[in-house]
Amino acid sequence: MDSMTLLFFVPACFALNMAPGPNNLLSMSNAKRYGVRMACLAGIGRLAAFVVMITFAASGLATVLHTSEKLFLVIKVLGAGYLFWLAFQLWNAESGDEAMATRPLGLWGLARQEFLLAAGNPKAILIFTAFLPQFVAPGGNVAVQFLILGALFLALEWVAIAGYACFGAFLRHWFSRPAMRRLFNRTCASLLTSAGVGLLVARRE
Repeated sequence: MDSMTLLFFVPACFALNMAPGPNNLLSMSNAKRYGVRMACLAGIGRLAAFVVMITFAASGLATVLHTSEKLFLVIKVLGAGYLFWLAFQLWNAESGDEAMATRPLGLWGLARQEFLLAAGNPKAILIFTAFLPQFVAPGGNVAVQFLILGALFLALEWVAIAGYACFGAFLRHWFSRPAMRRLFNRTCASLLTSAGVGLLVARRE
C-alpha cells in the first residue's frame, strides 16, 4: 500500500467518521450525562461493532447484505426500532439531576447501546463494503491492506468519539438549567427519530 493511497484515504475516512450520525449523537448525549471519559470508554462498543463489519467486508460476507433484500429489511427495521426506543427515552427523560440519577447506566450498558446502535445500521456495513475496497490494490495482500485501512478507520473513529464527547461535556455546562436540559434531550430525541426514519427509507445502493 503506497503513501499516496493513504493520503487520499485518511481525509475521506475522517469525513465519514465526523459525520453527525446516530452514534456520534449518542456519544454527545452520554458525555453530557456521564462525562467525557465514560462516553469515550462506551465508544468501545461501537468500535467492536465496526470490527465485525470490517471483518465481514474483508471476507466477502457483506455481499450477502447486498444480495438479500429481506435481510437488509430486517436489519434496518430493527435498527430503526432501536433508534426510536432511544429517542422515546430521551424525550421523556426528566430534566432534573435527581431524576437523571435514578436510572444510571454503567459502562457495560453504555457500551452495549453503542454496539447495538452501530450494529443495527445496515448502511454502516455497506460503507465498509463500498468505501474501503476502493483503496485496496488487488495485486497486493488484500488481508493486510484491509487490516491497515480498518485500523486507521477505527483510530479516526476514536478521535470522532472523543470530539463529540467533548462537545457534549461543553453542552452540559451550557445547559445547566432544567428547561435547557429538557430542550437538549428533546432535540437529540428528534434527531434520533429523524435518523430512524432515514434508516427505514434507506435503499440498498
